[in-house]
Amino acid sequence: MAEITAAMVKEFRNKTGLPMMECKKALVEADGDQEKAIEIIRKAGKKTMEKRADRETEAGRIAIYKGANGVTAMVEVLCESAPVTKNAEFIEMIEGIAKQLAEGPGAATVEELMAQNFPGKDAAIQVVFDDLVNKIREVFRFTRLLRVEGNVGTYVHHDSAIGVVLEVEGDNAELADNICMHIASMNPKALNKGELSPELIAKEREIATEQTKAANAGKPENIIAKIVEGRVNATLAEICLEDQPFVMDSSKKVGQAAKDGGLTLKKMHLWHLGK
Repeated sequence: MAEITAAMVKEFRNKTGLPMMECKKALVEADGDQEKAIEIIRKAGKKTMEKRADRETEAGRIAIYKGANGVTAMVEVLCESAPVTKNAEFIEMIEGIAKQLAEGPGAATVEELMAQNFPGKDAAIQVVFDDLVNKIREVFRFTRLLRVEGNVGTYVHHDSAIGVVLEVEGDNAELADNICMHIASMNPKALNKGELSPELIAKEREIATEQTKAANAGKPENIIAKIVEGRVNATLAEICLEDQPFVMDSSKKVGQAAKDGGLTLKKMHLWHLGK
């Protein structure tokens, strides 16, 4: 059996970032072979995390990467605690995942992307992901991904808890990004009224009808109908991006500001962390 020296343990600890005693135990079990020791640690780590799989993951980060190939990716990874979201290795991992999604061959599912190599490393994303989980000892969940081609605006809030990708036609990157900031601030439910579900519109009309009849008892039905329609249209305008007053210039609606800037708004992707 190989002698496990303090120098060997220190070197292995620097490589893995794990506690000294765990490093020594793995090296002893692997008879000094670092690659075998890493596999031992990974297997032990998976068993530990399987026992913790039901833990809540209420923190995390959203990351966006715009590739030079004209493809933009947005990904979300959740974790258990807020301090981990500021961990440099956690940030590097999620940004690397977004980069691979944008600049790699693409992926339709999380599992498909996790099987691809992490950018700049001779290891799959899943391996990098599991190794960091094992090091930090928190549950991570890679929950969703988005990959779009073409012109877009993007915005990630300062705490990385809100991410916006806006697909557009036209070439006005600054305006597209500003509209994304507006989206993050004003939280529209749809791009325009045409995207709203009939059920939502019917519900708003039902609410407006009840309120209008209660406040205008005795008025003719045609008058009440006009008031109801006005209220419904006003409510829907508040939740539709194109009809909202633009936060950068409240004299214009977002749709008009986009048109004036040479943009056509195609599709909005608004993510709130964990939702």
